[in-house]
Amino acid sequence: MEPEPSRGRDAHDARIDQHLPMEFRYPVLFTEGMFELDNATLHELLRSQASRRARTLVVIDRGVQQARDLTAEIARYFAHHEDTLELASEPLVVPGGEDAKNDPRVVERVLERLFALRFDRHGYLLAVGGGAMLDAVGYAAALFHRGMRLVRAPTTVLAQDDAGVGVKNGVNAYGVKNALGTFAPPHAVVNDFRFLETLPLRDHLAGLAEAVKVALIRDRAFFEWIELHAAALRAREPEPTRLLIRRCAELHLQHIRSAGDPFESGSARPLDFGHWSAHKLEVLSRHELRHGEAVAIGMALDTRYAQLSGLLDAESAGRVQKLIDALGLPRWHAAFDLTDGEGAPRVFEGLEEFREHLGGELTVTMLRALGTGIELHEIDRALMQAAIAAGRG
Repeated sequence: MEPEPSRGRDAHDARIDQHLPMEFRYPVLFTEGMFELDNATLHELLRSQASRRARTLVVIDRGVQQARDLTAEIARYFAHHEDTLELASEPLVVPGGEDAKNDPRVVERVLERLFALRFDRHGYLLAVGGGAMLDAVGYAAALFHRGMRLVRAPTTVLAQDDAGVGVKNGVNAYGVKNALGTFAPPHAVVNDFRFLETLPLRDHLAGLAEAVKVALIRDRAFFEWIELHAAALRAREPEPTRLLIRRCAELHLQHIRSAGDPFESGSARPLDFGHWSAHKLEVLSRHELRHGEAVAIGMALDTRYAQLSGLLDAESAGRVQKLIDALGLPRWHAAFDLTDGEGAPRVFEGLEEFREHLGGELTVTMLRALGTGIELHEIDRALMQAAIAAGRG
């Protein structure tokens, strides 16, 4: 019997339409003291899908390890649950901050350790650290055997409310922020608020910027809540900080879940308000700027542009600038003064890099109102240069 032919006149112009319906699920858990022996959060998470002992490699951000020696805590926790959990080796300590994303050896060291320990795809990689370190370790997890189970334990405000809860992983390369990376949802995220107790103030404040960002483009009521609690948030009061992290993470996840483009196959990056210049400013400042600080500067710039272009009223624009100040975040950096051979601000290179990162047409999210974003496909560079100048001082 002859096989049923594919659609088409003959084998040369045949076509098979493939459809892969896929659903991704992962929990974002909130706790305190995840390595305390009586805290079952991590134990229940790791053993929930394992018919054998959950074999785990822990990778720790060096800055976290220096602030709080976790190796003994982790060893005790896994020993306490040795019937269901296996700590495959001593934790691997790697650089944190942008060093994690700038140094290719970080990803290589994680992969080398996984292969040396003969891990398989059903093992767990537990990454404990800030957003940049989680990005790099997540990239390694996505590469290993085409993807293994990654559990993120974010340790900064920025990582807990934004960078650590989404589906992106990546490293910097060729002078470009996040030039290499993957979309790979984690197995789970565990937000342990206790890590925030040892977080330097500068990093605490930087993490608040992402909450302002998502509030400005998604939730006016949340923006007004941040305005009301700005002093408490700047003073690191625990309860407002935890509420901010929960709501910001919720809005971030809601966008990924419902916006219809979780892996950014189109040309829009609506969650990246203020980021086209922020990413470039990080590079131009040689990463002296924290990511959240650069985002604050980028939001301030784009808010001024929105006002100058008639998109946003002056009263709303003033409220944005005032809130950034109230949270102790910057609105200007000397990197704006760097120019190319033709005298144009080098920060403008970020527009093309932003477009290239997705492909297609340039798409930049701007503010139309507090809580409402709008996508622009063209930027008036003369007007943007005026917005830069207006922020000086």
